[in-house]
Amino acid sequence: MKHLSLILLACSASFVMTAAAAEPIQVLLITGDDVAPAHNWRECSAAMRDVLDEAGKFNVVVSEDPMILDSAAAISRYDVIVLAMFNKSLPTLSDQAKQNLLDYVKSGKGFVPTHLSSASFGEWDEFGVLCGRKWVMGTSGHGPRSVFKSTIADKNHPITKGLSDFETDDELYAKLQGDTDIHVLVEAASDWSGKTEPLAFILEYGKGRVYHHAYGHDGKAIKTVPVKTLFTRGVEWAATGKVSE
Repeated sequence: MKHLSLILLACSASFVMTAAAAEPIQVLLITGDDVAPAHNWRECSAAMRDVLDEAGKFNVVVSEDPMILDSAAAISRYDVIVLAMFNKSLPTLSDQAKQNLLDYVKSGKGFVPTHLSSASFGEWDEFGVLCGRKWVMGTSGHGPRSVFKSTIADKNHPITKGLSDFETDDELYAKLQGDTDIHVLVEAASDWSGKTEPLAFILEYGKGRVYHHAYGHDGKAIKTVPVKTLFTRGVEWAATGKVSE
């Protein structure tokens, strides 16, 4: 009887561990504005949600109002925030929202700025530190959208492990600004800047993790297979610090 109890206890513990491991990663995807008509934020945010949903690891909630950051309680239930917007028309964040975002990441949560989102909140210097590199209007840029080759700079990181260099049809962002220490995962040679530019990179912020994903001009670019892989792995890594198979 004692052995049976131990077996049942072990089975119960195994079930609890399996159930816990299967719980989806809670994602808050913030969108709602961008440069029109160059960037269709509705198309892009829908494509990102599709990609995350297809991965089967995430529960995605979309907010079209960045002012959700005004409430620390509202964002605390999420494991990672994906920023998929540039505040071209919307006002900048309140001081409270700015502090809430910084505290959220510092506490051990994840943050994923995508494509032009690093250009947001231009007056907020610490946002550039959080993003690792920041698009600065009048300095940063890109050549015409085209097919270009991306090179895996770190083939051993969980986000890029097993990936090969690839081609994608997108905008190759260049001259992003900042001197924060970043770890480059994927890069590409830009004819526009004449330099090799980081397009996917990571950094730590407090106890939290940031995955910066500079790809994603439109739905087509977002759904390119290697880019999809980078994005889903990057979001998972930012949320949990690891990438599951």
